[in-house]
Amino acid sequence: NYQVSKNVMLTGGYAFVETYRYGDFPARQRLPENRIWQQALITPRFRGQDWQHRLRLEQRFFGGYAARYENRFRYLLRTSIPLPFANRKYYLGLYDEIMYNFGRDVAFNVFDQNRAYVALGRSIARDTRLEIGFLEQPIQQRNGRVFEHNHTLQVAIYSKLPFGRR
Repeated sequence: NYQVSKNVMLTGGYAFVETYRYGDFPARQRLPENRIWQQALITPRFRGQDWQHRLRLEQRFFGGYAARYENRFRYLLRTSIPLPFANRKYYLGLYDEIMYNFGRDVAFNVFDQNRAYVALGRSIARDTRLEIGFLEQPIQQRNGRVFEHNHTLQVAIYSKLPFGRR
């Protein structure tokens, strides 16, 4: 992470992601992926709300039966709305993240997926929050003809290191 200013952070990273067969139209076999990514996180305050804009660019290297390279752009917009009856400990967490693929190995699924999320959150320490929510995730498969719709119960803990510092 590199904190450019109070409201702008730049980050780079690496992830190994392994996708297994699932759903009504499963892939032929598991698909390992090595991913390098860069992102900008912009956190303005607008109309009394804290917002997050996350722009991420990924370079994705897939192995296995479908060795290929793709790029993906992701944009996430998130906010938290304090619940007035709960002494500001509880809040409603909302976000939407859309993802687009591009590059020579992308033929039919330029639109990759969208993640829409709503959650009830609670502040459990100064820098730590717990959220329980619902994620709706339409995904377009590589052939461009099949869409999956995943419905997910998500439990998340968000914290800044060191955990629970006062």
